Amino acid sequence: MLWLVLVIFVATTIALLRGGRLSNLADIRLRLWWLLPLGFGIQATPAFFPEDAAWAPDLAVALVLISYLPLLLLVILNRERQGMWLAGIGILMNFSVIAANGGMPVLEEAARAAAGYDEGVQVILGYKHVPLDAGTHLSFLADVIPVRLFGQGQVISLGDVLLAVGLGAFLEDELRQPVRWFKHGQRTEGGSASGR
Repeated sequence: MLWLVLVIFVATTIALLRGGRLSNLADIRLRLWWLLPLGFGIQATPAFFPEDAAWAPDLAVALVLISYLPLLLLVILNRERQGMWLAGIGILMNFSVIAANGGMPVLEEAARAAAGYDEGVQVILGYKHVPLDAGTHLSFLADVIPVRLFGQGQVISLGDVLLAVGLGAFLEDELRQPVRWFKHGQRTEGGSASGR
């Protein structure tokens, strides 16, 4: 997701301009941090499904929905951190619209605009996506925002925007934290007042 990389870059740049330090990246601590790669790993699994398998579409949607659960749990466990609630709302919005429609609805006109195609070009959607039409539930949460960066196009949702802003706010806040003199897991020796 090129647009998400851009959000992270902008957040990092803002943090550095406001006195943040890249060295703080090593000090970021999240409760059950491994839920993040677990969620994204589950969500990426359908990319390896065979294109002609009859079972693939339903399983792909189920895996996408399941992948949001560890992400939501991560947000809840770290809710006191800057930007986490906003990211959680974005995750919940995407989960809701996918569950309501059996896939993420995509506005085909937005997909053409993002890809730079003419109106006559047919849009082919993957397992996780369905066309946005009159029967779509929660259509305002669908992928309707075309984004084209450096020749690459993608259609994103309002939930994606909130997720990105939340992650950006979290990263910016973490980089601007004061210097941590006592690093996590670092061994130290007692001073003159300590017992020998």
